[in-house]
Amino acid sequence: MTTSADIVTPPPGLTGALARSTVIAALGGLLFGFDTAVISGTTEALQSVYDLGGFGLGLTVASALIGTIVGALRVGRPADIFGRRRVLFAIAVLYFVSALGSALAWSWSSFLFFRFIGGIGVGGASVVSPMYIAEISPAALRGRLVAVTQLNIVLGILLAFFSNYVVAQLGLGSSQWRWMFGVEAFPAAAFFLLLFLTPASPRWLVAQGRSDEARVILASLGTDAGTVEEEIDAIRDSLDLEHHSLEEKFFQTAYRTPILLAIAIAAFNQLSGINALMYYAPHIFRMAGAGQDSALLQSVIVGGTNLVFTMAAMGVIDRFGRRNLMIAGSIGYILSLGVTAWAFFAYGTEFTTTGSLVVLVSLLVFIASHAFGQGAVIWVFLSEIFPNRIRARGQALGSFTHWFMAAVISWTFPMFAEASGGYTFAFYAVMMVLQLVWVLRVMPETKGVPLEDIQKRLGID
Repeated sequence: MTTSADIVTPPPGLTGALARSTVIAALGGLLFGFDTAVISGTTEALQSVYDLGGFGLGLTVASALIGTIVGALRVGRPADIFGRRRVLFAIAVLYFVSALGSALAWSWSSFLFFRFIGGIGVGGASVVSPMYIAEISPAALRGRLVAVTQLNIVLGILLAFFSNYVVAQLGLGSSQWRWMFGVEAFPAAAFFLLLFLTPASPRWLVAQGRSDEARVILASLGTDAGTVEEEIDAIRDSLDLEHHSLEEKFFQTAYRTPILLAIAIAAFNQLSGINALMYYAPHIFRMAGAGQDSALLQSVIVGGTNLVFTMAAMGVIDRFGRRNLMIAGSIGYILSLGVTAWAFFAYGTEFTTTGSLVVLVSLLVFIASHAFGQGAVIWVFLSEIFPNRIRARGQALGSFTHWFMAAVISWTFPMFAEASGGYTFAFYAVMMVLQLVWVLRVMPETKGVPLEDIQKRLGID
């Protein structure tokens, strides 16, 4: 048996084990991003193959999002029972099955089923990947390390856009859209194999009464408290299982503040219209007058902008804080969405070259604002605001809200955009004004605060 005397105090800063575990866990985010964006290059083919109108296309796109709702809502309890790492293995399998199944689908209903399966994986990854990273990270590094998940999400989105563009140049004919989906099987298999190199979450181990194993892992990862034993004590205090239970009621007055914070940030994330752009980027650019190949290439530019500004946000999130990034992003949202709405009001269906350029530039500012603000902050913030004993369920609630709103926005966008692109983007702009008010008046700052101390600041015993 390992005792505290056997444990060497871990060195400060980023250890090799911490870096490796973070990068591997964040691959769940890369597949999350790829799966989210890959359908954007196939919407025209899917409409043709399955004879879909606006409602049918919206349902087809939303099928994966319905799966994400289920995955986000149901993954919390398995993550508590079996551990974060084991659930990540299951998520990798879901990604793999979905990729092959979507590529080989023999009917519209089978395609919807396999996209739904992939959605369960995305919903689960949106909960477990950032939660796992938060639980293995020292407070001083937590923001940028959890943000590695977001970096991988946007890298996955960029890879999906780029992959779609490359596949479209190969002249594969009627099977082109199938190859776009099938490519995902390769990173899914790699994710599964690399997970064998990661440890269990030390906070989950302490909650399971396996403190000796947690000590060994903390010794390789690093601590907030200064020594491994002090960190174990802080985790035990936050769990406070003499007065609380891991099975206690989640929706209660004691947890009202983090619950409302999680719902708000997740809902605002999607009310920006970000997933409408991710799922329908080529469609939006075609609405603004671009040709098919040009629309796919412009989507790659969107993905590249997303990646660059996410990397910029990662570099400052632990210095400037979560609120300041949200403020900057909200202002950028309002300006870019307002200009996009104006362009659709001004040009309607008769876009000139100038009008198309205005939409492209505005949406690049929009995606940059998202990447620097909400995109970088949401998964970090959700992983921080809940106590250890309910973190899995709290993260699941935030992710459920995010994906429920994503399904609503993505399902309705084709119908609303056909009626009026201007009013659609104007609605998103108004929602971002409300987000800015919420950030300024309600959102707390969590940078540099140990997880066990955040619950105290939110008034939770």
